[in-house]
This record gives sequence, C-alpha cells and structure tokens, in this order.
Amino acid sequence: MTDKTNGCLYLIPVPIDQNAKESVLLENHRKIVERLDYFVVENEKTARFHLSALNLQKPINQLHFEVLDKSTIEAEITNYLRPLLEGFDIGLISESGCPAVADPGSKMVALAHQKNIKVIPMIGPSSIILALMASGLNGQQFKFHGYLPSEKEDRIKKIILIENDSSKNHETQIFIETPYRNQHIFNDLISKLQDRTKLCVALDMSSENEFILTKNIKDWKKETTPDLKNKPCVFLLQW
Repeated sequence: MTDKTNGCLYLIPVPIDQNAKESVLLENHRKIVERLDYFVVENEKTARFHLSALNLQKPINQLHFEVLDKSTIEAEITNYLRPLLEGFDIGLISESGCPAVADPGSKMVALAHQKNIKVIPMIGPSSIILALMASGLNGQQFKFHGYLPSEKEDRIKKIILIENDSSKNHETQIFIETPYRNQHIFNDLISKLQDRTKLCVALDMSSENEFILTKNIKDWKKETTPDLKNKPCVFLLQW
C-alpha cells in the first residue's frame, strides 16, 4: 500500500510536437500542475517552455527543477525522491509526449513504487499509441521493442527476428529510431522484410507535417521514399 504521508508523483504529458504552444492537459490536471513546486524533467528548457504554456499563476523561476535523462544514475534519482518522502508532490515531465514510456523517467517511477509513493498518470499523447491507432495493424496484440541495434548486422538480425515473431504470434511489432538513423533502418526494412509484410511509417506525429502510411513491402518498393531525415519516427510492421 502507498504511504499517505508521502507526496504523489504525477506523470505529466506534454505535446509530442516540441514546437506546439498549446497544452495537452485536461483542465482538472492543469489545476494540479498549478500547485506543484517540484519537477523532475528530461530537459529543463523544454519543460519550462511547456509549463509556460499553462499560464501558471506562480513565476517559473520559483519552481524547483531536477534533470533526469539517460545519463542520470540511480543515486541521483533516489535523491530526487526526497521531497516526496517529506510530503511534497512532484511532477515528472518527459521531453515529448508521456513520461516513463520509452523514456528515462521510468526509473523514477520504479523507485517511487519501491518507496510506497503513489504514482498518478495524467492523460496525454503517446506517439507509439497514436501510430498504432493510425496504422491499421493489429491493435489487440502488439509488442514494443524500443530502439533496434545501431550496428547494421545486429539490426538486420533483429528485423528478421521480429518479423518471424509477427508471423508466429500475429503481433504488430513497434520500434523507434534515433532520427538521424531513420533512413538506414528504413532501407534495411525494405530490403530484408518479405514482400507480404506490412510496414507503417509514422513521422512527425501531431505536427503540421505529420505523415502516416501503411503499405506492404512490395508496394513500398514502388513508393517514393518519404523524407525521414532528422524527424521523430515510429515504425510498425505486421506479417
């Protein structure tokens, strides 16, 4: 059970499009954020930008920020929990979308559970779920792999493996990539997947330049390659 003397850890979503100036929060959630003084964030600059969009009554400079990114060690995260153990609430904010999903914030959520701290997720956008919704692929059974291996040989082995898994289990396979490697992974998918396999490419989710297209590999080979360079992208495949 959670300890009622502890504060609550609120998981606060922000827009997927980092240039968006409007909040994605429900009004009742915005009121909760309004009263928070402590935030743990993946990127302080973008967190301040998104909090400013909420038109908070208190000055942003009066808020307390700690940075939790992929390089943050567990000892630091444990220290970030201190206000929670003293009865203060904390907001956790990712650089984009929902915190703790394909995001280092999951480490803090895990530690909060260990300390019997109540974790409260707020409703918001996830590029992974939005891509699945729009793909037309199996939304009943799916698996998220995060990032595929960066080395080409290992990446190709993984691509073949997840295609086999999709064939065997009738699952949609979902993965993401560092934007500058998008073109490399797309080329590998087109060259190594079977012609009948369906591939969805979801680019720039929730932005003005959003692009979502699902085709089998045979038809992708006839399609003009979308501009993948340095754009956030979700890939989905189903055999």
